[in-house]
Amino acid sequence: MVRLLRPFRRAVTYTRWLHLFIAVVWPAMWMFVEEAWWTWLVAAVTLAPAALVPAMRTVEGLQARLLLTGHRHNSESSDIVVAPSASWSDRGRLVLWLEARLLLGYATAMLSMQLLISSVDLVASAFGRDVDEGVLLLLDGHRWWHVLLAPLSLAALAATVVGSGRLITALALRLLGPSPAERLAAMEERTEQLLERTRIARELHDSIGHALTVAVVQAGAARAAGDPAFTDRALDAIEETGRAALEDLERVLGILRESDRPVSGRPTLTDADRLLESARASGAKVEAELTGPVDTVPGPVSREGYRILQESLTNVLRHAGAVPVRIRIEVTGEALALEVRNPLTADIPGPGRGSGLRGIRERAALLGGRARTGPDRGDWQVHAELPLR
Repeated sequence: MVRLLRPFRRAVTYTRWLHLFIAVVWPAMWMFVEEAWWTWLVAAVTLAPAALVPAMRTVEGLQARLLLTGHRHNSESSDIVVAPSASWSDRGRLVLWLEARLLLGYATAMLSMQLLISSVDLVASAFGRDVDEGVLLLLDGHRWWHVLLAPLSLAALAATVVGSGRLITALALRLLGPSPAERLAAMEERTEQLLERTRIARELHDSIGHALTVAVVQAGAARAAGDPAFTDRALDAIEETGRAALEDLERVLGILRESDRPVSGRPTLTDADRLLESARASGAKVEAELTGPVDTVPGPVSREGYRILQESLTNVLRHAGAVPVRIRIEVTGEALALEVRNPLTADIPGPGRGSGLRGIRERAALLGGRARTGPDRGDWQVHAELPLR
């Protein structure tokens, strides 16, 4: 019993009922003036050209979201589109929606009023009062048991309110829902958001991991050296690397807060000197060879190349320590080639293991390129090729 009464405790049950009544207000007022059945036919015909106006979809969508779902933004209301009609398919579904809403609204309004009138007439008849003949109920005489039928009429009214509301909501989700093109666009947007979040997670891993690795290596080297001058240089390197990591963290958090924020502030290969100096300050002997116009590399390729270089240097410092590192960056008309080599040590990650190595390969694959990591002629090698187009 409590379950049957639950819908009547929700405001949306009554706003759906109101939504159906709104659909028949202007035809009903016209009928009071003309007092002819054909006014409803004219009303139905008039709705067809009105549905061809693109803005009508927005009006109907907003009204349906507010009155049929109870919220402008929730999981159910998001399935009702408020964008203007963009195709003839959208306009055709809107015509069906307006006609169905008018028909269902008329049926619901008539049935609700007649059931309410019937309940009053049944009570009045049981007490010996004369009542007019109704559409749904023909009373013969005055019977005391007529009052027992009044609850049945009210139950039918309640079922009409709940049932018509659920039916019009189902129709709205079907006819005012997104078209296949809009569903595809929404899926693509969702995919872009997931890719951006994955990219942000990689950037946090690369930037913070690099900063922590440099700080640990510098601190250990300073303690082992016991030289005040070397300690000062190590602290300067830790400070500079930490400040750069904080800038990266603030930028990434800004992207999370503002989805429309441009990515132009991210570091590119033109900022690679910062990485090289940080690695040199950690004790690594870095030799870099740059060939070609690095500053002409497209932004997405240059940013991913920077992150690949950063992760490669981080792995060198983490697993090999202060060893010679040879870096080659070559820009041609078709691709960017980036190679990092260092002497092979016993403490190296196995093939395919480690989130950093996976991140390097994933970054390259995301741009349609490729990356190789692993032992090569006595060295540990990271080699990435990223297409410029």
